[in-house]
Amino acid sequence: MYSKNTNISIDVFSQSMRLTQLRSFYAVGKHGSVTAAARALHVSQPTVTTQVRDLEESYGVELFHRNGRRIILTAAGETLFAIAQRMFGNEQEAIDFLKESAGLSTGVIHVGAVGPLHAMEIVAAFHRRYPGLRVSIRLGNSEETVRGLLSYETDVAVLAQYGANPLLHYVPYRQHPLVIIVPATHRLARRRSVRLEELRNEPMIMREPGSTTRKALEDALRKHGIEPNFALEVGSREAVREAVIFGLGIAAVSEREHVDDSRLRKLTILGEQVSTHAHVACLAERKAARLVQAFLDVVNQVLIEKGAEGATS
Repeated sequence: MYSKNTNISIDVFSQSMRLTQLRSFYAVGKHGSVTAAARALHVSQPTVTTQVRDLEESYGVELFHRNGRRIILTAAGETLFAIAQRMFGNEQEAIDFLKESAGLSTGVIHVGAVGPLHAMEIVAAFHRRYPGLRVSIRLGNSEETVRGLLSYETDVAVLAQYGANPLLHYVPYRQHPLVIIVPATHRLARRRSVRLEELRNEPMIMREPGSTTRKALEDALRKHGIEPNFALEVGSREAVREAVIFGLGIAAVSEREHVDDSRLRKLTILGEQVSTHAHVACLAERKAARLVQAFLDVVNQVLIEKGAEGATS
């Protein structure tokens, strides 16, 4: 009897050690270095290094390529990381559920967004309803924002998404037409509107691949047989505006996000509505999670309060 209980204790201890090693491995893969992983786990760097190496030696598998200070996941490491990501995501969801059971009075909700415009509107309403919850916002383009949801790094996202992802649940939020902005000295600057055909051969300032503003404009131009003439590719709305101001080309931006400037002129697009569509999204498997559902309830309330403007403006 004593021997059997001893074996059970050893097995439980062994499982606990493997979980600790796996947590260290996941932290290194997520944060990209032992130093950052140790900081996130509140342990020493040697502890993390030892736990990861013990995990590799226990199963005879190499999980990282080590080249000086660079640490890169191997093929086996990438597979294990994906498994660990799901596992610790479920663990976090269990913790969130227990916190949420207290009445959504404490905790944090992670929000991804393609820009501050819609996100802040919703977050403000959410904060009024749940003042005890902390909101963490991560900004990126549409592809980056979707990846945040799929990797469980964000709970909900406000994005402009082309093509439905079957893993995600979407709530339509807003629709905004694109406008063309040109320098005040441009040949079109005296106009109030322009047809897409008139943009042929115009140097274009474009957002990075993954931007839905870029995709909406490219799709509309190519529908009219116009191949975009790329002058410059930049990674932010602010950089697009500055590039246009300095005469490097013209650009398309969301009308809602355009800020009047004496150095710029705004032109509406004639003949066709070119728009971006804002949605609020979450993982379909998590839409019933209490924290996520609370956010979606606030979104629906904002839409009701905005009425027709909130649905189609």
